[in-house]
Amino acid sequence: MKKIFNYIVLGSLILGITGCQDDFIDLNPPGQISEAVYFKRPSDFKAFTAGFYSQLPGWSFGSMDNNSDISANNNGNGYDLGHGTIVAGGGDWNYGGIRSCNILLEKVQSYTGEGDVSPYAGEAYFFRAFAYFGLLKTYGGVPLVTKVLSIDSPEELFMPRNSRYEVVGQILDDLDKAISRLPEEKNIASIDKGRISKGAAMAVKAQVELYEAAWERYVGQEPDGDGISTGAGTTGYDSGNVTKYLTNAVAMCKEIMDNGGYELWNKNADTKMGNLSSWYLFNLEDTGSNPGGYDKSTNKEFILYNIYDYTLKQSRINISWTSWQLYPSRKFVDMAVCTDGLPPSKSPLFQGYHGASDEFKNRDLRLLNYLSASNTITGVPTLNFGSLGFGGYGNSKYAVYGYGDRRKDNTESANWSIIRLAEVYLTYAEALYELNGAITDAELDASINKLRVRAGVARLTNALASANGLDMKQEIRRERTVELYREGKRFDDLKRWGILEESLNPSRLGKVVGGASYTTNYRDTNGNATSAYAAQTYLYGEEAVETPAGILNCVVIDSKLNHTIQRKHYLYPIPVSQIILNKKLLQNPGY
Repeated sequence: MKKIFNYIVLGSLILGITGCQDDFIDLNPPGQISEAVYFKRPSDFKAFTAGFYSQLPGWSFGSMDNNSDISANNNGNGYDLGHGTIVAGGGDWNYGGIRSCNILLEKVQSYTGEGDVSPYAGEAYFFRAFAYFGLLKTYGGVPLVTKVLSIDSPEELFMPRNSRYEVVGQILDDLDKAISRLPEEKNIASIDKGRISKGAAMAVKAQVELYEAAWERYVGQEPDGDGISTGAGTTGYDSGNVTKYLTNAVAMCKEIMDNGGYELWNKNADTKMGNLSSWYLFNLEDTGSNPGGYDKSTNKEFILYNIYDYTLKQSRINISWTSWQLYPSRKFVDMAVCTDGLPPSKSPLFQGYHGASDEFKNRDLRLLNYLSASNTITGVPTLNFGSLGFGGYGNSKYAVYGYGDRRKDNTESANWSIIRLAEVYLTYAEALYELNGAITDAELDASINKLRVRAGVARLTNALASANGLDMKQEIRRERTVELYREGKRFDDLKRWGILEESLNPSRLGKVVGGASYTTNYRDTNGNATSAYAAQTYLYGEEAVETPAGILNCVVIDSKLNHTIQRKHYLYPIPVSQIILNKKLLQNPGY
């Protein structure tokens, strides 16, 4: 049986339970446990690190890009950012995980016992960096705390915000220390799979460097409130950072790609899998979870992930039913290329929208996998807004209802991917292009085109881009958007590319319904709604927009009238409660 990291919190100590009776014999009674009698052997440090893993994101509908431009309905999380309704108030200003990391790192420094504890220090450095990266993306610069504080630490408890540049520097320094201490994936015992590896730390470092390089290039300092006006907010800024970060991100990715031991989970050559690798990858459990009989042990694509188990740690959320309701937008559907590798607007293979399923013909397998609930429908799906804002497309990524006897609701237990090899390929390609203003065909073949093979579409080449008037940078971004659909990356990407406002302020649209001059299953030659289209249920009616088949009417799910995203929304406001406690904290501009 696979071991899952269970833990009990005792004050600030987290004691791992291994299930072996001998492990309990030498323990002091719980009431006597203290730091003075703990951290005496490597197993104590290992048990303590189990608590770090609660910082990793896991199965949550808040991690699926709801309310972004590629999501049609405003289902739940992300409404404030997706609509520009963020207000100063509360917020997730949490240093608990950072404090736990600082405790362990201090204990490592004073450890004189036998056995190597450096891997556990590596985990602490990793999770401290991971926590600060989350704070950076949310607030920009924040106070840097790298030691254990007490009530006798007034200077640190009431310190001003460090600049974002100082925070990035600390994150990268911690990740370097983690990389030098953590084991490679191949050296992690099967019972410990899911613990942080050297490859995971390298992948996060590349992610941080690409994020910050793009932010400094496309966003700049305007949204930051960490003291820019006084000069304090530019501490640590170096105009050479963009080039340095991009160069190192490329190197990190190349090392993972060449020597990490990871590989894409592509089982499309197995006819039993029906070209559905990009679907089954995300609900992979035991051999009964797919027609090919593949289990989690066959997945070498996930690099950083949260482990789940049907017996020990189920998701406990209704993944299958709710995932179907996370409807994609018209924008996302039009993003996926055709099998000739060209966007629908450029491809002669694109079949248009006259028939309800025409737009899915000759298209990227990822579109068909992620939206299989849409393209496998027989007949014509009825357009009815309903209670959730149905735009004609159902989502099937993460849902497990497509094969055999699916798991009962709330018991689904596939692992949650945080960073996988596919993202490393995408980071590599984007960082190369941002660094050099170009990318070679060989570099595309080593990265993005591996994803295109699994997607069943033609290679992206410089010749293809040139002959068809494609912008290579936009094609790399397109590839990222389609591959990482609903993996919690979209808001961060829109921010760092500096296109949050232009992407989130337009309406979220559903299917093309056409009109008298462009008939569909939803409007006839007279422009009248057919029986398959309950037009009166769509509060915001229709909107004429540019599509790959020209300017056509589409149903509106969430009107542009509801969206007021501004530059200030690139960062959240510092929680008012924190500013009340610490008068030295400067608020982000506009709040």
